Amino acid sequence: MATTVPSIACLGVIGRNNNPLHTSVFPSYDPTTNSFRPVRTPLQFSLIISSTLDVFELRSRHNTAAGTGLTGDFGLLHAIDDRLAAYGFETNTGTRFVAIVDMRGRRLDPAAAAAMADKRLAGAAAGLREGEMRPVFKAMQVAYIRLLQNPFFEPDEHSPPAGQGGAKITSRKFGQDVRRIGENWAPGVAVL
Repeated sequence: MATTVPSIACLGVIGRNNNPLHTSVFPSYDPTTNSFRPVRTPLQFSLIISSTLDVFELRSRHNTAAGTGLTGDFGLLHAIDDRLAAYGFETNTGTRFVAIVDMRGRRLDPAAAAAMADKRLAGAAAGLREGEMRPVFKAMQVAYIRLLQNPFFEPDEHSPPAGQGGAKITSRKFGQDVRRIGENWAPGVAVL
């Protein structure tokens, strides 16, 4: 049997008015067919990302009641099943980033698995440690800031008042940055 480690199955960006701005789906390892394919459909991932909004709201309310008023790394939002888990981050402007991790998403060949036996990644199959997702969210925030710095990007078009929909992010550069982040992340990676 092949050794597997966690990989990113989906990355999503949610606007400050709870409108979906961007979703990228990544293939995961399927041991039954020995191939790579997405674990869920894009619609299912959209629903999973939408379900994290309640957790963001509850934790934001709790932080406000506690007097901390913190935004930032929300950590594990919820475990979807025995394979998928959703992690979250909120910027100070209210934009939220969600990373859905497939705990068995990347296959390692036997040589790589043997080389990792004595390294930090060897225990990654059991789960993720605190802070493993920080490089993902930091890189997503940098990509989002670059998008906002584009003089042709109009943020108000993407975050209209509540209930009025909103346009999705169609920037090719932003999409490429998110794709690079999702494809290059692995437990133990410090910089993306």
